[in-house]
Amino acid sequence: MFGRSKPFHFSMNTDISLSTRLEDMNFYVFDTEATGFSVKREDRLIELAAVQVQKLHVMEEPIFQSYVDPERGIPEEIVKLTSISNDKVVQAPKAYEVIEQFAELVAKDRTNCLVGHNVGFDLQVLKSELQRADYKLRTPTSVDTLSLVKFLRPSEEVKDLDVYAKMFNCARYERHTALGDALTTASLFCGLIENIRERGYTTWGDLLHIISKERNSIFF
Repeated sequence: MFGRSKPFHFSMNTDISLSTRLEDMNFYVFDTEATGFSVKREDRLIELAAVQVQKLHVMEEPIFQSYVDPERGIPEEIVKLTSISNDKVVQAPKAYEVIEQFAELVAKDRTNCLVGHNVGFDLQVLKSELQRADYKLRTPTSVDTLSLVKFLRPSEEVKDLDVYAKMFNCARYERHTALGDALTTASLFCGLIENIRERGYTTWGDLLHIISKERNSIFF
């Protein structure tokens, strides 16, 4: 008889009113790097990073960043892209330990919502790694910056983070590292929220309405 996977969830402060102002919410913006895109099969997590957004500002601390031992070799093209070599991860903790540390930080800081750029991929990375450790991820509340871009600029059809950081005049950091991309995504998120607020969408309920409307139409 097969055992059931143990549940894993991010304990977040989601019991908030829909009328909560966006500037009063606490977000964690995160990003992952992996050995490739086939994360449901052979590819593995090699870096996880996150930064906090409070009062619609990117916080200098706490910043979470950890390399991850993928328990396999990193392809040369990924080493060139991310500058993450096998030497950097050989002594790193395993994926479950890193994800658990991130979840503990999210809980400690009473986070209301996670944020990512093309966040579905990053959540799939976490889900796949947790499955390997015999855990089942309960999908956390999250916002995809691509949904916000699609709402503001319906004709846009690319997914590149750097393109949108330039478009919305946001700070840009080192690309293709989890920490650099998390910082850029956090800056972009704050810029996008400011644009949304200028259109009169100022509350948690407004943001949920936007992402539910755009989620199923992101650049397909």
